[in-house]
Amino acid sequence: MLCLGEDSVPWTAFCFGAALVLARDPGCMAKVFLKTYGCQMNERDSEQVARMLVARGYEMTAKEKEADVVLINTCSVRDMAEQKALGKMGLLGRLRAKKPEMVFGFLGCMAQSRGGELVKDLGHVDLVVGTQKFHKVAEYVDELVRRKRDLAERLMEDVRYSIVDVEEEAGSQGEIREHLLREKQATAFVSIMQGCNMHCTFCIVPSTRGSERSRPISEIVEEVRQLVDRGVREVTLLGQIVNLYGRHEWPRVGDKSPFVQLLEAVHEVEGLARLRFTSPHPIGFKSDLVAAFGRLPKLMPHVHLPLQSGSDRILKAMHRAYTAEKYLRLVEQLRSVRPEIALTTDIIVGFPGESDADYEATRELVKTVEFDNAFVFRYSPRRETPAAEMADQVPEDVKEARNQELLGVVDDLARRKGEELVGRRVEVLCEGPSKTNAEKLMGRSPGNKVVIFDGGDRHIGQVFEVAVTRSSGFSLYGDPAFLG
Repeated sequence: MLCLGEDSVPWTAFCFGAALVLARDPGCMAKVFLKTYGCQMNERDSEQVARMLVARGYEMTAKEKEADVVLINTCSVRDMAEQKALGKMGLLGRLRAKKPEMVFGFLGCMAQSRGGELVKDLGHVDLVVGTQKFHKVAEYVDELVRRKRDLAERLMEDVRYSIVDVEEEAGSQGEIREHLLREKQATAFVSIMQGCNMHCTFCIVPSTRGSERSRPISEIVEEVRQLVDRGVREVTLLGQIVNLYGRHEWPRVGDKSPFVQLLEAVHEVEGLARLRFTSPHPIGFKSDLVAAFGRLPKLMPHVHLPLQSGSDRILKAMHRAYTAEKYLRLVEQLRSVRPEIALTTDIIVGFPGESDADYEATRELVKTVEFDNAFVFRYSPRRETPAAEMADQVPEDVKEARNQELLGVVDDLARRKGEELVGRRVEVLCEGPSKTNAEKLMGRSPGNKVVIFDGGDRHIGQVFEVAVTRSSGFSLYGDPAFLG
C-alpha cells in the first residue's frame, strides 16, 4: 500500500498488472476526457499525457458527460484553432453544475501563450500547463482531484484554486517518450525534438514551443525498437522543423547532417517496415537528405514540404529564406531521386501586403508543382508576431475568396492524382478499420494516400498490394481479391 496526498485523505494504490489504480473505494476510478486540437506533435503530446494518467489509475473516456477530468490540448498556430478550444471548454464547463468536483484544464500551445489569463477568463478552468510541462500533467491532475474530493467530503465550499505552469524546463524534449498503444496498432509518432529557431514573421511557435532542442539518436532508436517489439510497423519522426534536428547539438559526420544520421539509424531497426517524418523546412533539404530518398527503401516517398507562398516578395516578408525558384529546384531534385514521390504542402493566403499578383504567383506555382494535396489557410494574426503589426492587412473577404479558389485548384490536382492510380496496384500498410466505415479496412500507400478495402483482423499490421478500383480524390478504394 502506498499513501498519496494528505494524511486526512486516505488514497491508496493497488497494482493490477501494469496499471496503477488510484481509488478510495473499489471501482471509484476517475475518468478523463482529453480533446486534442492541432498538429501531429499535439497528438503525440496528448498520447504521453494519456499514458501517464492511465499509469496512475485514471480511465480515458470518449464521452464528455462521463468525465471527472476534462483536458483540452490546444493549438495557437491560427486563431480558429484557439477559438475552437475556447468554445469547447466553455460548453464543457456546463457539466460542473451537476458535478462540482470536476477538474478542467488547458494544455499545450494556447496554454503556453495565454497562461493565467485562461483561468481569469474562464472561471471554471483549474489547470493550465504549457508545452514544456506535459510530463507534469498527471501529477497536477492528482493534486486537483484530491483537493476537490476532500472539499466535497468535508462539505466545504469550493474555494478557488488553480495550477498554472508555463515555465521553461531544461530537458523537456526528452520527456515525450512513452506510448499508449491500442491493440494491433501499426503506426506511431516519435517526437525527436522540440522548438523552432526560424522565427517566420507569421508564426507563434517559437514563443509557444521555445528554441530548438533535440534528443540523442540512441534514445530515439531505442524508442523505435520498443515500438516495433510491440507490433508497430511504421514510425513518423516529429519535430517543429524536423529536418533541422540536432544541428546545434551534434556535428555532421562526413557529408551527413545529424538528421540523416538519425534516419539511417532508425532505418536499421529490424522489423520496422516504414519510416516517415514531418514537418520539414525547405532550407533543411541539403544534398544528403535528398539522396537519402534514393537509397533508404524504408523511407517512404512522401514529403510534406511547406511552401506558404509562391511570391518571392511575400516569402521575404515571411522570413522564409528561400525563393520560388529554389523551391522548384528542390522539387525537381526530389523527383529525380524518387520519381514516384508524393508532395503535399501548406499555403497561407492573405498574408499582409499580398497583392493580386502575389496570389497569382502562388496559384501558378501550385499548378506547376502539381501537389498531391495541400492545406490552404487564410492568414491569421498571432499575438507578438511581426506580421500582426504589418501594414496592408488583407480584408477578410479577399482572404476567403483566395482561399476558396486555391482549394478548388488543389482539389482538382488531388482528383487527377487519384485517378492516375485507378487500375494499378499500390502497396498498403493496413492500419485497421476505416474511420468512416467500420466494416472496411484502411491503410496508406507509400505516398501517404488513404486506401479503403475489405479484409479481416489478420490483415492489420500487414504490408501488401491492393488493386485500386476507384478514387474519390483524396481516398482510394481497392479490390479485396489481392489481399490473400
